[in-house]
Amino acid sequence: MGVVNVWGMKGLGVRGWLLLGLIAVVVLAATGVWNPFPGMWDWIDRSKPISEPDVVWQQRVGGTPKSVTIAGDTVIVEQRTRVEARSLTTGSQLWERKADWAAVAGGDRDPVVAVGKLLVKGYELLDPSTGAVRRRDDEAVAVWTYRNLLLDARCGQATDCTLSAWEPRGTKPLWTAFLPGVHTGLLADNPGLLGTRRLGASRIDGEVAGPEAVPPLLGFPVDGRVHVVDTATGRVLQNVEPGRDERLAVVGGRLLRMTATSQDGGCYYAISGVDPANGREVWRRAGVNLRTADYAGCVQRDDPQGARNVVIGVAPDGREAVIDGYDGRLLQVGANGQKLLAVDDRYALVRSADKRSVVGRELSVDRDRWTRPASEKSGAALTPYAAVIAEEKPSRLIAVEPRTGRELVALRTSANALAVGPQGMIIGEGREIGYVRWGAGGSVAPPPAEGGAPGANPDGGYPSPSGQGDCGPKRELCTDGG
Repeated sequence: MGVVNVWGMKGLGVRGWLLLGLIAVVVLAATGVWNPFPGMWDWIDRSKPISEPDVVWQQRVGGTPKSVTIAGDTVIVEQRTRVEARSLTTGSQLWERKADWAAVAGGDRDPVVAVGKLLVKGYELLDPSTGAVRRRDDEAVAVWTYRNLLLDARCGQATDCTLSAWEPRGTKPLWTAFLPGVHTGLLADNPGLLGTRRLGASRIDGEVAGPEAVPPLLGFPVDGRVHVVDTATGRVLQNVEPGRDERLAVVGGRLLRMTATSQDGGCYYAISGVDPANGREVWRRAGVNLRTADYAGCVQRDDPQGARNVVIGVAPDGREAVIDGYDGRLLQVGANGQKLLAVDDRYALVRSADKRSVVGRELSVDRDRWTRPASEKSGAALTPYAAVIAEEKPSRLIAVEPRTGRELVALRTSANALAVGPQGMIIGEGREIGYVRWGAGGSVAPPPAEGGAPGANPDGGYPSPSGQGDCGPKRELCTDGG
């Protein structure tokens, strides 16, 4: 009988032996004796490097990120139904919790994470390193997060709302203001205000720069009117209803009134800057198209393109111009065929007319600072720490100093640029994210001082009586009426 069994087993062949082995492994795994499957799956599903050169660390997060923000020494990853924090140094997970939305406020030294649930009032402020709750609110319907301020709004009724301003880690509001509404419904984090819309770029996240300093004035749209709020004091300076052919925006400490009139088969444009404190017109320009109209009867449905204190316009001859929102000056007028890729109130990145290079310009002196080769499909973005350029065929991400063009890092990768910090940036593809540190000697000039308002004079400005940092080269960021 033993001889028969031996020969029977020998007759199984290779497939038979493999089948018996698989049955044995299944039995061992089912009884808890030994389970090799998790390790086997990890080996099969092992992550490939998402860039060359390789990143400092690479991790797979729980879901496809909605947003990624560098907050001090941590990386905050917002997903569809949860938020997690990871160490900027190692990429290891520090904490995780359920949340429908998350937004970072504060600067490099005092960041906090606001989290909440959709259709539920209130929010919590978390410590980025530990996830501990620093402050809890049960009534707010909307939250706006900035580098030096956090705003929230709570409404007793649809037409009875209170807007409050907080320091990122403050426990008492700096001021409160009354608003007759803030839109309708529950709005979660950073609902739209009347300002500018940034130029977009493929493979560069729209929030790559992280939170910015709060502007001196904000425009809240309520029931077809615009309420202009001074962010230093909470005063409501203007309550304006736009005219029939008008669109309003608050940029650079001014209320911009933009008109688009249909006549002779075309649209005629004009823009003026109004001092919200007294309602007087400060400057005016005609014939500049701010790309607010959709050419269906010249109806203006969009905010003007721009960033911080500047707006982008198109002259009648097709050339793009950067306009100072405070005084209406032309900070830059492009040449024929040039295309603006990115702009803030210090620099502009321009694609050359022959589409073979990207040019970095400094607006305060209106001259080219650097030029580097680039393809005709290159995209770009400006952040306080670096200018990021995305190229196709081959796919690359490049970070350079905005003022000098000095290369900080160049990656061969199809990943997206998700967040930029003082020492490096986060890139990602699908659920994989990784941290890239600037190369040797790749430190960058610091951004405006903590609490400084955007657009402050990079060479130093007047001290701000409101404690918000530099007043800017024209004192446009101060609220003393000077």
